[in-house]
Amino acid sequence: MSERKVLTKYYPPDFDPSKIGRQRKPKDAGPKVQTVRLMAPFSMSCQKCGEFIYKGRKFNARKEHTEEKYYAITIYRFYIRCTRCSAEITFKTDPKNMDYTCERGAKRNFEPWREAKLAEETEEERLDRLEREEAERDAMAELETKTLDAKTEMAIADALDEIRTRNARIERGEFSVEASAEKPAQDLERERQEREDEEAAKRAFETETGERVRRLGEPEQEGGESSAAAAKGAAAMPPPPSFKRAPKKKKDLSAALGIKKKGPLV
Repeated sequence: MSERKVLTKYYPPDFDPSKIGRQRKPKDAGPKVQTVRLMAPFSMSCQKCGEFIYKGRKFNARKEHTEEKYYAITIYRFYIRCTRCSAEITFKTDPKNMDYTCERGAKRNFEPWREAKLAEETEEERLDRLEREEAERDAMAELETKTLDAKTEMAIADALDEIRTRNARIERGEFSVEASAEKPAQDLERERQEREDEEAAKRAFETETGERVRRLGEPEQEGGESSAAAAKGAAAMPPPPSFKRAPKKKKDLSAALGIKKKGPLV
């Protein structure tokens, strides 16, 4: 069985390729046109028969290079046929708005997002507005505003640095004089009470003569103190506090209540 798809052609023995002459095709005087396959870039309705053509429908179109340009971008024109009445529909590219423009043969359907975009200011209006704002700008006022903003930023940065430094000192246990002065009254009272307790504990571990009780294993002081110095120190030191409970005196509340005591019977 022979192959259905022929890859080679048969040339007869008397074939002479020199006898085949070349034919020149006439040059197109108009713009260059080529056939392309495309999809409808927007939904439209034919003006002749009213056929609705949805966006994305495929067509065999003719692509034409126009002489129009947007800066250095070439604008192309496309020709398609209506699927119902075969009327010609033409649209071209719009690189300025990144869209397509319908020229003739059809009417573009309403698109709310496109209308909102067209309602915005154009490029020319934007340039005019910027030029007007540039002319109305006050250079001195802007300079003062920038200076004030710079001063505010510097003050904020200094305050943050001070807070970071203080936090670092607190973490290291280094308290400055300002920090001690800012302590509340309760902390100061607690520290005073702790100092008094330490002094009372020291006096409690001293003898009547003023000598400090030596702990077990504690070495004696070199040279030793004389008895006279010990007596002098004992006289200078106040007596140790006694921790005995003292009875409270009862108050006579009868006079406050208006009760009169009767005298002894004779």
